[in-house]
Amino acid sequence: MTATAHDVLPEVSGAPRRLSVLGATGSIGCSTLDVVSHHTDAFDVVALVGNTNIELLAEQARKHRAEVAVTADETKYEDLKAALSGSGIEVAAGTQAVVEAAQRDADQVMAAIVGAAGLAPTLAAMREGAAIALANKECLVCAGDLFMAEAKVQGTDVVPVDSEHNAIFQVLDTRNLDQISRIILTASGGPFRTWTREQIATAGLEQALNHPNWDMGPKITIDSASMMNKGLELIEAFHLFPVTVDQLDVLVHAQSVIHSMVEYEDGSVLAQLGTPDMRTPIACALAWPRRIYSPSPRLRLEEVATLTFEAVDNDRFPSISLCLGALSTGKTAPTILNAANEIAVAEFLSKRLAFLDIVRVVELTLEQASRVGMIAPMACLDDVRAADEYGRSTAAEMAATL
Repeated sequence: MTATAHDVLPEVSGAPRRLSVLGATGSIGCSTLDVVSHHTDAFDVVALVGNTNIELLAEQARKHRAEVAVTADETKYEDLKAALSGSGIEVAAGTQAVVEAAQRDADQVMAAIVGAAGLAPTLAAMREGAAIALANKECLVCAGDLFMAEAKVQGTDVVPVDSEHNAIFQVLDTRNLDQISRIILTASGGPFRTWTREQIATAGLEQALNHPNWDMGPKITIDSASMMNKGLELIEAFHLFPVTVDQLDVLVHAQSVIHSMVEYEDGSVLAQLGTPDMRTPIACALAWPRRIYSPSPRLRLEEVATLTFEAVDNDRFPSISLCLGALSTGKTAPTILNAANEIAVAEFLSKRLAFLDIVRVVELTLEQASRVGMIAPMACLDDVRAADEYGRSTAAEMAATL
């Protein structure tokens, strides 16, 4: 089922909804559990999956009385086991254990593992019949056709968690899908919105991580600074909603109050507004079609006073055009783009790559992939893995030359 099915989830009433959180120790996972902590009678936590932050994962598992806690890092098994000693909570570690945690009996799974590593466990949860609250971009960017086709086969409900896609989900008129003119994603513009290209070229790590509105993990924050996140979100929107590439647009909106808009043929533009706090779309996704309380700050438009908008400057932020080009090319191009970006961002975070070279590495990787015929049809998950591995290895080679 697509993200346009607005009767997607059973009501949060009666028996508690069984919830697993993949990526529990990340920004989205922590915000999810914060929302859940305000509705302890409505949710039973089944599985919590984290990576290397064992102290936090154990604390979360104890607080929410999870059935199982899993670290993706096999070397951390004994640490997690010791941290949860005497709690009665099951402990596991490793890639396969993450997939098995996703397969636990749950009504809903928050898919918030960052990167391509989130694809296999999210698909596993889907195949077990869980509704998916989707916060992992890569499921759609890397394998959008396969992922949504599988959702249709399984009858799985997919509710987007990203603030932009959740906004569209809320204002999309399912009775008039053929009357959509445009889907408009808003972008804060990140920390470099007013910088010249020359200034951006000198940007350091601390400056790139200084997002003006959102509190996010480092990878997503760097993607916001380059506006690669918005390009990736356009790819997501293409798979989530019934639109063509030409119907997708981006508008820079510095205040991050309007999270996205849908324009219809009669000239109406419907928008979803809220404070820039991920707990709002998380609460929406967890409870849909009902509404539940979120601890996010309330929006006071009289305090915001002014909302501004501007077009994207493609010279300063070429990532959006790059993503649209990959989307138009189709096949494995978006998979390779995403893999290359993950490597390039990691190189920048390690201070081995200049900021503007992030997008340059992605561009060079796609050019090389096209030359050697690596942009190919995607028939199965193995094709996704092969394209992902190629994108990573090639991006690493390209980064080493810059």
